[in-house]
Amino acid sequence: MSGLVLAVVGLLWGAEQSDSGVNWRGGLVEATLPVAVSGQPFSGSWQRPVVGSIAKPVAIPISGGKDEPIVPFESEASLISPHPIDKIVFGRLRQLGIQPARLCSDEVFVRRVYLDLIGTLPTAEEVRQFLDDPNPRKREALIDRLFQREEFADYWAMKWGDLLRIKAEFPINLWPNAAQAYHRWVRTAIRDNMPYDRFVRELLTANGSNFRVPQVNFYRAVQSKDPQTIAQAVALTFMGARADKWPKEQLAGLSAFFSRISYKPTGEWKEEIVAFDPEKLIQPAQAPSLPGTVSATSSPAPSPSPAPSPKPAASASGAGASVQAGQGSRAAEPLLATFPDGTTVRIRPDQDPRVVFADWLIHPKNPWFAKNIVNRIWAWLLGRGIIHEPDDIRPDNPPSNPELLAFLEKELVDSGYNLRHIYRLIVTSKTYQLSSIPRSNHPEAAAQFAYYPLRRLEAEVLIDALNQITGTTEQYTSMIPEPFTYIPLGYRAVALPDGSITSAFLEQFGRPPRDTGLEAERTNRITASQRLHLLNSSHIQRKIQEGPKLQALLQSLASRPKTAPAANPGRKTPAGRARQVFRAAQAAAESQAAENVLTELYLTILSRRPTAKEKATIAEYIQMAPAKREAFFDLVWALVNSSEFLYRH
Repeated sequence: MSGLVLAVVGLLWGAEQSDSGVNWRGGLVEATLPVAVSGQPFSGSWQRPVVGSIAKPVAIPISGGKDEPIVPFESEASLISPHPIDKIVFGRLRQLGIQPARLCSDEVFVRRVYLDLIGTLPTAEEVRQFLDDPNPRKREALIDRLFQREEFADYWAMKWGDLLRIKAEFPINLWPNAAQAYHRWVRTAIRDNMPYDRFVRELLTANGSNFRVPQVNFYRAVQSKDPQTIAQAVALTFMGARADKWPKEQLAGLSAFFSRISYKPTGEWKEEIVAFDPEKLIQPAQAPSLPGTVSATSSPAPSPSPAPSPKPAASASGAGASVQAGQGSRAAEPLLATFPDGTTVRIRPDQDPRVVFADWLIHPKNPWFAKNIVNRIWAWLLGRGIIHEPDDIRPDNPPSNPELLAFLEKELVDSGYNLRHIYRLIVTSKTYQLSSIPRSNHPEAAAQFAYYPLRRLEAEVLIDALNQITGTTEQYTSMIPEPFTYIPLGYRAVALPDGSITSAFLEQFGRPPRDTGLEAERTNRITASQRLHLLNSSHIQRKIQEGPKLQALLQSLASRPKTAPAANPGRKTPAGRARQVFRAAQAAAESQAAENVLTELYLTILSRRPTAKEKATIAEYIQMAPAKREAFFDLVWALVNSSEFLYRH
């Protein structure tokens, strides 16, 4: 494979990315092309390097002038928008003197919204239908259709599986059947658009078997049954707060809400009953001396003085400590617990403290609840949170655009905690639909969402895309030899229900271990080993050379009817002139067939049609190639190794 073909296969972002996404220099995009270890890529035979170094950058002319849109990635559409998000974001950009990027093209949008909403590449036919649709509101119509796809539930259940630590074993011990039940409940809630406040309340207050009441697995997915560890998991997942960094008194006050949970085994192997236990005796504690603020559910009250008790002191300290053993027959004391806002509450012995906390948490005026989830959704769709990082909401980490965050919070509450409403609100905005090519080098451009950020595809999305393009499958296995861990061939990685079920590819490309519930567990930065795997591994080689979808496409190119050559009667005779006409027609038909295959490849892999420049360069390469079959696979190899394919843009 020569450097010439790689220079034109859409590598407009290069193997190594700058913070701004591309290098704009006088109307050219400079693309640093990927190379193999030897400095050259391998040919379609995967045995010998092709003559011609591609180590140097190649400048590709992309537009007629500096101020024109970059084709086919940008649109000439106006950025004037009545959308409430755009009014807030663009208004902030004007205040700071930051020029926003242009609107992305239809080709970029269709790929972006498929990947961002359902974690799946559009098929060539889906791209073709969208690009050819004359409806001026076709983007909104496509968004609404994607919400109804089963893949929407699959993809977002995967995202929530990371946060909720849905994993069968080590160090999370849900066991395979419980992990399956938990994932199925989460996926059903997303598919049915369960209100978010109900979703969280059920997770926090459920009682029952971990096999039959999937929601109780929220508590079993925490690495420790200690109330403080549970409190940290609750704060991280539903408040975006790192409670492990809170003052000891504040964390102890929150831990008390989770100190009356019991875990009881049953006769069924690995089954456990998780429930509120009113008989679990708690040592009453004085209210922590935290700054008094008004609670979301009640006004702060003076700290009650507990009545003297003849019971001995607890063996552990803090609001969540249990009394010494041997006193299970005595009535439980009222529990003192403190909300994160500093308000103390006395909870009756027969009252589940988790319910009291859940009522406070999901209250519309809670300062953490709605803020956390809308910030997470924004980060999932636009690469960074309004508060960055999403797992680090604290007073000294302010939002980059407070007005935008407040607007989304209000929209969530007013919609009845309809998360799909927030998704739609964001992806229908021009802010989300901006190009990934920045037009400003202002240091605040990224934090103010002046362009769409480049991000490598998640491990699950990437392997599913490679399988979809080639028509191949992947084998996923688990170290746990149980029927629940058997995954048949053809299963999509995005839909895997258990973090213990994996593959070497998923591990190499940064799939999170689901141990902590932190967003940072997932790593999407491309590494040298990942690049080498895509460039040189037999795993990718087999997918490209043996994939049935690519074989069928290649066969369509090779199956044109051949006419036996006739004896040469001379050029000046009528038969000779007819032969010349026939040869010209045959060459035109072959050229058209090759162009159709090239277009199909681009639509399948990059979700766009090739440009005229790309067509000409690839045609030149194919003419020079000694074997057309190898040239075909060279092209596929180059496209799947391009940054345009590997990155969300």
